[in-house]
Amino acid sequence: MIISEPKLRTFTQQVFLSIGCSKAHAELAADVLLKSDLRGIDSHGLARLAGYVRLWDKKRINSTPDIKIVHETPTTATVDGDAGLGLVVAPFAMQIAIEKAEKYGSGWVSVRNSNHFGIAGYHGLMAVEKDMIGFAMTNASPLVAPTFSNEKMLGTNPMCYAFPAGKHAPVIVDMATSAAANGKLEIAQRSGKQVPEGWIQDKQGAYTTDPHALKSGGSLLPLGSDRDHGSHKGFGLSATVDILSAVLSGANYGPWVPPFVAFMDPAPNPPGLGIGHFLGAMRVDGFRPVADFKADMDNWIERFKSASRVDEAQPVIIPGEPELEAEAIRIKEGIPLVDAVVKDLNELAVRFGLEGL
Repeated sequence: MIISEPKLRTFTQQVFLSIGCSKAHAELAADVLLKSDLRGIDSHGLARLAGYVRLWDKKRINSTPDIKIVHETPTTATVDGDAGLGLVVAPFAMQIAIEKAEKYGSGWVSVRNSNHFGIAGYHGLMAVEKDMIGFAMTNASPLVAPTFSNEKMLGTNPMCYAFPAGKHAPVIVDMATSAAANGKLEIAQRSGKQVPEGWIQDKQGAYTTDPHALKSGGSLLPLGSDRDHGSHKGFGLSATVDILSAVLSGANYGPWVPPFVAFMDPAPNPPGLGIGHFLGAMRVDGFRPVADFKADMDNWIERFKSASRVDEAQPVIIPGEPELEAEAIRIKEGIPLVDAVVKDLNELAVRFGLEGL
């Protein structure tokens, strides 16, 4: 089913209002989720909405959080999200990073006691809009085994680097540090499809293409899949995200990160509070004039786009380009939702007395 963005935006805001969010928080949370769907990252958009509501039912999400700074220097801060929606907490933290960067050249904020924050790219783009370079990362529920292990110890732990350009769109590197994002498994599960070899291992550590393997003791693999193909690099990137997001802020890290799904309880005796994020912003003009940087970014983009091709029919893709193309189409034509997501959303409509889709 394809549904217009304005209709989905109104519906999503109404759901967040129904669980007690303020109007401003409901609008912001809906904006973060819709940005994911618009950019073609279906795994992190409205497919997650029912999950947030289920966590709220379990009292693991606070719809009226007192988000505040608990530690601060001129260029850094730690924010406690009071178990609020990560969709609200992370933009709050990024705004602090931007304000610090405006004064001092850069700003860095670590966050504890939060929840799933949507796509990292949303937060990185906030800095780009101010002619800054943006950084956004978060740890997540333990689904990924370190290299040489079959124990789930890390999340998919995405990281984003966002760079402004001039006449071209920003360069947005937004990626999971696992071989695949968990949301892609969820899409495969809903669609009844297998996943590529190298994404998951079973509980014995053998490759499997079954998207349900995590439920029977399997685990996702780090970026690179195995040691021969560089999984130690994916493990290292994921560890970096976990440490900056959680060890630095006082959030839960490694196997203690609370699961996004409501039917699983958090690990006992966690060392910290909630999920952690790390946000950063750097002023380009702290290094050189913005116009000069943007001109060189445009040249960088154009040169990479003109690189010789293995297949003439397949151009080189600049990071962020597919998402930009998806957004242009979906704003005009609407957002496609799979039947399982539509079913979840219509169940929310019935529950909260809203107009269904």
